[in-house]
Amino acid sequence: MKPITASWMDEELHIFGESVGKFFEAELVPHQERWQKQGVVDRNFWLKAGDMGLLGAAISEEYGGFGGTAAHDAVILQSQARTGNVDFGSHVHNIAMHYIQSCGTEEQKRRWLPKMVTGEHIGAIAMTEPSTGSDLQSIKTTALASGNEYILNGSKTFITNGGSADIIVVVAKTDPKQGAKGVSLMIVETDQLEGFSRGANLKKIGMKGQDTAELFFDNVRVPTTNLLGTEEGKGFIQLMQQLPWERLILALMGVGICDFALDETLKYVKERKVFGQRVMDFQNTRFKLAEAKTKLEVTRAFVDQCLEKHLRGELDAPTASMAKYWTSQIQCEIVDECLQLFGGYGYMMEYPIARLYTDARVQKIYGGTNEIMKELIARDLDQ
Repeated sequence: MKPITASWMDEELHIFGESVGKFFEAELVPHQERWQKQGVVDRNFWLKAGDMGLLGAAISEEYGGFGGTAAHDAVILQSQARTGNVDFGSHVHNIAMHYIQSCGTEEQKRRWLPKMVTGEHIGAIAMTEPSTGSDLQSIKTTALASGNEYILNGSKTFITNGGSADIIVVVAKTDPKQGAKGVSLMIVETDQLEGFSRGANLKKIGMKGQDTAELFFDNVRVPTTNLLGTEEGKGFIQLMQQLPWERLILALMGVGICDFALDETLKYVKERKVFGQRVMDFQNTRFKLAEAKTKLEVTRAFVDQCLEKHLRGELDAPTASMAKYWTSQIQCEIVDECLQLFGGYGYMMEYPIARLYTDARVQKIYGGTNEIMKELIARDLDQ
């Protein structure tokens, strides 16, 4: 794996990135095909990743983390993507931990974060519902107070890590009459939880090794101490604070996937011969790859700029929306052009480019559809 080069990288991050890359090459790459067949990443791999410090790189040391920054997370995310893998749901696990670290009480952080850092507990975020996509204000899941508990009712769908999650950040309404002001985040611990159930892993066109599932809550009793933070009705604000990082994560991974796609395509066109010459020697091939490389480097520069803003605490929602929208669009374009250069072999699952093609499509949908991203960008223009 080639080293990551970026303006935000320093010597320590380069050393870290080298060890992370070696770990993924040794422990992730050999198992990808098997995970795709079984529909879930091995539980043991989560523990190995935790042991390597890859699940809590930016979590404070007092909660068991590495004590690094978002730059360490970025190195991990891009290193994983540069293997061509998006099945390992560490990115969602990462976001769930950041909700707890940023919004939780001291007791909550000490209670949940250490086992998430080690990989003993897998995290998920339950926002989307069957009848609501990006419109979080219209969710129907409720968490109504009853003494020292909340009674949780509703369902969620398209939940990454949903089939294996132990800790789920659930978006629910604690006051259905208050709209966005009635939204709260509840931490649900799934072990032997009465009234909680999971649907079978959803059949997707891509990301087949990712256990995406439906979740059902039928009069689930959750202690009031599992309300994230100290006040009801802060959920929408908490979501808005964390969504820029979530969207930047998708952009960072998109850049990594494009790196992998171009590397695989270059290897192929330099070896494959048609009409007595390498596919690389045709002008169309060279021009298409030149276009793809240019798009990737322009996108990388913008995403790196966004990460630098995030590290300074300056990344705003509209800019993060631009990063998510633009990178996912470019990722789909580059992967499509690369697949074309493989010809018929690009359509065969024995070549990674075919998997990258189906995996890439959801990038324009999850984390907020690209249409929603454009709306958020346009609203900022209309101020």
